[in-house]
Parts: sequence; structure tokens; C-alpha cells
Amino acid sequence: MRAMKKGLMTVLGVALVGSQLVACSNTSDQNKPAATQDAQKPAATQAAAKPVEITWWNFPNFQTLDGEVGKYEKQIIAAFNEKHPEIKVNLEMITFDGGPQKLNVAISSNTAPDVIYDAPGRIIDWGKKKLLAPLNDIIPADIKNDIAPAFWKQSTVGDQIVMYPLNTGPFMMAVNKTVFEKIGALDLLPLSRPDRTWTVAEYEKALNAVKEKAPEIIPTGFFAKSTAGDQGTRAYLANLGVSRFLTEDNSKVAINTENAGKALDWVVKATKDKISVAGAASLAAADVNDLFLQGKLAFTLNYSPVLKAQNVANKKVQFDDVLLPFPTLDGSKPKLEPFLGGLAIFNNGNADKIAASKKFIDFVVNDPVWGKKNIIQTGGLSARTSITGLYNDPEYKYADLARQFITDPPTIADGYAEIRTFWFPELQRALTGGATGKEALDAFAAKANDAIAKAKAQNQK
Repeated sequence: MRAMKKGLMTVLGVALVGSQLVACSNTSDQNKPAATQDAQKPAATQAAAKPVEITWWNFPNFQTLDGEVGKYEKQIIAAFNEKHPEIKVNLEMITFDGGPQKLNVAISSNTAPDVIYDAPGRIIDWGKKKLLAPLNDIIPADIKNDIAPAFWKQSTVGDQIVMYPLNTGPFMMAVNKTVFEKIGALDLLPLSRPDRTWTVAEYEKALNAVKEKAPEIIPTGFFAKSTAGDQGTRAYLANLGVSRFLTEDNSKVAINTENAGKALDWVVKATKDKISVAGAASLAAADVNDLFLQGKLAFTLNYSPVLKAQNVANKKVQFDDVLLPFPTLDGSKPKLEPFLGGLAIFNNGNADKIAASKKFIDFVVNDPVWGKKNIIQTGGLSARTSITGLYNDPEYKYADLARQFITDPPTIADGYAEIRTFWFPELQRALTGGATGKEALDAFAAKANDAIAKAKAQNQK
């Protein structure tokens, strides 16, 4: 525990892009993890078990019921207690704005929750600091083989699984289809193509059509105020410039190419030409998405099936929001980062709490009734390859198809928590005229590469 406490005192926080849930299917009792088999025993059998109390901290990953934050989560706990009345689960809802810092404080003061539902950006960092309990023993072979290797890379540190993958989906752009219908320019969108891929030239033509025919609408957005939503900007620039953010082995930065530099220059010029939002250096991802939900923005950069579902209640005007991949310079296939939500357990030194937490996680993910129900409540796709067709919606069918474009995200890189803090300051420099696109990306690469090297050396100790 000394090493554990030392690790807890040194954790650094990072911002999150919101993340999500879940995977499930019926499996034979022989292949199910022990927690699942225990959960299926009658409540009377479980009543004699040793009472345990655990704490679950959750970001608002599920859509609310009746507008009440946490109401759905309480229903999960009630259903879990029908099978495990001996385990009391204390729920605490945290926000995407203040939650990360609250977690940092809890970890540094040795008061971390038992269970957290989060994303790889933080969870892998905690795992590398040996703050989490391994989950290998509750994931049977049939489930492990049903989840793509790319997702396991985001859930594993060494040979230890530290996050149970739950729900997923590709991060993409979204377009206000209603705007293009009103201006008679729907043919400028790649919606007639099954994979919806398109070029930067086609994208620019669509932006200029909005500027000309709907001057009250901002054609597209960009943002550089904070780390939240950074996957939107890095994927945008990487695809516009037909580049990668990091090398395939995540050992160094790859986005400081000539083409990516020109892509950032294009964003700066687009702002001056009034086809991209003004003041991007002082806008956050949430600000840009709010403009989109107000019907004031034709394209937004940081979207996903989950956000599409969650935003139904947040639209200020009614319009049809449609998912699109990022355009590429030459029309090649885009590279989309996946969001991935999952559950992890902090190793707080209590074996009974860890065992109880594993039973709770297993219920959330694999219960025959609540597993799929939980996925749908997040608006995401299942992390399990075999679980599809959860929604009768063409946009979800497209999101399933767009899985083919998913690439490894940089969240698993050594030093990711520090890497992302260097990204937006350099974007701001370019947007405010302090550097060319290439100069800004080179400066970012120098700082990020140093952070990667230092973190890798530290993690190897």
C-alpha cells in the first residue's frame, strides 16, 4: 500500500471528452465470469453474504430520466441489489467540468471512489501509476475475443486489464442537414455515398454555399480554449492534412507534416474568409457545439452517436443533425478516433470492496436485461463486435459502418496526460497570428516528444 499511496499522491488530472457505456450478451454459465454467475443466484442465497459498501462516481454518461441527473443510475443500483442485496452502492454524480479535479483531490488524499465510469485518457494513466485493480479475472475468453484488439489496447497496461470496455463509437463531424435542404444544396454533402467520404475541396464548396445562401449561419467551427474536445481538433487537422497525430507505435508526434501545417493555415484563412467561426482561440468545444445546437452553425467538429443522442433534448431549434467523417485532402479514407467508455476499480487496499466492485461492474456490463439497456441509455454502440442493430436509426447504422475508419487513438501513449496540455496553446498561436501552421505544429512536437520520452522512462522504472 505504500507504493499505492505514493502513486495516489502523484496523479495528474486531464480533461475528458465525455465517454460512455456498455457491452453485453448471453453467454453460457461455464464461460461467464464468477461475478455474473453469482449475480444469477436467488437473492435469498446472497442475503447471508458479508455486507460490503462501495462508492461509484459517475460522470453524466447516461441520458437523464425525467431531466433528473442520476435517476437512471439509481435504477441500475436497485436492479443490482435485487441480485446482490449484501452490496450497498453509494452513487455520486460528478460533472465533466469539475469532476476531473475532484478526482485528483480524492486520489491525492486517498479517498478515491471504488468504481469509476470514465474513458482511457485518465484510466490508462491511473493504470500506469498502479492505482487500479486488474480486471482479468472477470473477463472470460468469449467476451475478450468479441472486443476488438484496438479497444483492448485502450484498456490494458502491460498484461493487466484495467478498464472493462463498455460502449464506443467513432468521433466525427456533424452537419445541420436542414440548412442544406433550405438552401437547395443538399447535393454538396456526400450523403449519397455509402461511406460518406469526401475531399477538402468538396467540403470548402459546401462551406461557401452556406456563406453565400445562408449568411446568418456560420459555416463551420473550430476551438482552442482548453483540452476538452481535443480529439475533434486533432482529427480534423490530421485528416485535412492526410496525416497521423502520433506514429503508429505512439513513440513520437507525427502531425507536424507540411500538409498538416497547411491544414492549420487553411483553418486560419477560413476564419478570415468567414467560412469558419470567429474567435476560435477563445472558444471551447462546448461553445462550438452550443452554436450548432442553437442552429447557428452548419458543421461542428466534435460529434459522435453518443452526443447525437444526448443532444436531442439540448437543441434550441429543431433540425436534422447528420454524422459525417472528416474530409481528407485527397479523398482517401479518413482516420477516426474512437470514444470508448469503461468501468475501472481503484485499488484502495480493501479486498472485499474490490470483489464487490467487480460484481457490480460485471452486472452493469453483462446482465442479460440491463447490459443492452445500458448501452442504449448512453446512445453509444456496443464495444462488443457481435452486438449490433440496437437502434432503428440510419445514423446509427452509418456509425456502425464508420467503425472501419477507426484508428488507434493517442490516449494510450506514454505521457498523454501532459501531451494534450501542449496542443491548444500552439493552436492558439497559429490562430492569433503568432506562428504559421507548421511552426505551431513543430513547437508542439518538440514539447510532446520530450514528454513522451520522459513518461516512457518513468513507466519503465
